[in-house]
Amino acid sequence: MATATGSDEQTQGYFPHWKLKSSGVIMPEERLPWGQTVVSGLQHCVAMSGSTIIAPLLMGFDPNVAVLFSGVGTLIFFVIVAGRVPSYLGSSFAFIAVVIAATGYAGQGPNPNLSVALGGIVGAGVLYGLISLVVMWSGVGWVERLLPPAVTGAVVAAIGLNLAPVAVKAVSAGAFDTWIGLATVLIIGVVAVAAPGLWRRLPIIVGAIGGYLLYLLFANGLGFGKSIDFAPLSAAPWFGLPSFTAPTFQADAIFLIAPVAVILVAENLGHIKAVGAMTGRSLDRYLGRALFADSLATIVAASGGGTGVTTYAENIGVMAATKVYSTLLFAFAAIVSILLGFSPKFGALILSIPGPVIGGLSIVLFGLIAAMAGRIWVENKVDFADPANLITVAVALTAGAGDLTLKFGAFTIGGIGTATFGAIILYQILTLTRARHAD
Repeated sequence: MATATGSDEQTQGYFPHWKLKSSGVIMPEERLPWGQTVVSGLQHCVAMSGSTIIAPLLMGFDPNVAVLFSGVGTLIFFVIVAGRVPSYLGSSFAFIAVVIAATGYAGQGPNPNLSVALGGIVGAGVLYGLISLVVMWSGVGWVERLLPPAVTGAVVAAIGLNLAPVAVKAVSAGAFDTWIGLATVLIIGVVAVAAPGLWRRLPIIVGAIGGYLLYLLFANGLGFGKSIDFAPLSAAPWFGLPSFTAPTFQADAIFLIAPVAVILVAENLGHIKAVGAMTGRSLDRYLGRALFADSLATIVAASGGGTGVTTYAENIGVMAATKVYSTLLFAFAAIVSILLGFSPKFGALILSIPGPVIGGLSIVLFGLIAAMAGRIWVENKVDFADPANLITVAVALTAGAGDLTLKFGAFTIGGIGTATFGAIILYQILTLTRARHAD
């Protein structure tokens, strides 16, 4: 079993005892004083908030529900990994393209086919869970063979490129929208490279605020665009139940969305490896649990109207900067997120973000998804002189960017699914052919 219980669990019980430590590197089984724990936990809330809020907006989901279930999912993860893997689960961007394709979402307001998307996300969670059970039984080696860096990078890049037209359309309604979108992009870039301290790690949320204020000045103040309507924000109560939605299950939507599970496996594997490297200890024995926890959190979220979730690189970045890996921080951050989910006022504020600002955020975020592929290839020293790597990547990028769609009777696979399964299958065929030819 890949998730065999470690000696620390045998001596401490299922959960750690979290030994108090006030300085230096804070390991997962240690904790800061409670005051510092609260502040550090809030920092993780801020780190996850930009992406966790923007992703549901891009798919037409209720941001309150998404934030609430990000907290619920993080607590599920915390319990299943026995409080030994520091991680926050937020909205996954891997679902955006397939959800838009499955629902025909126009890009503004609530998604009228939300329940169909939720059924597909539940399907992805179930497939994800089956993969996690196999990992728990057989180990992680087969996952690494099926998803080598060349393939993983190709699929990640294909997702970003597939989303590019959505981002461009969001800032193309008129000249004013275009300039607001580009200004939002510029703010994000400047913050990312020049802001002091922690602010440099929050370019998305700062960019959203900056773009919002610019739009407010030029639209509401100077009349260059459609004014932001603050009536819904004023009318929204501070506390109340979010709008939960039940999934409906349609075979074509499930078939389109479920392959995203492969991406979530690759993301989670990379995050577990990253945290293990930062803490100086292997967390591989918890990978099966981590995958299963993420799959269960995704199923639970989609069952109530939330987005699919994944472990967040943003929070890993905060850990890398602070050297604080205490898992209690994430339990606290999860509780705060759940409380925010029960504030309609918070949701109304998020929904008031103008479309061009969301478009600017999308340009950066979707581009970052595609660019992340380059990081995967560079860090893993992928050899593009190898024809198997080169052709696999080339085909996946074209299929994803061009949204190559395959139809099998009533079933349809969009560009993301085609790129994902195409890259996996093509790479295996090419490497097997090369091996036989060498023999």
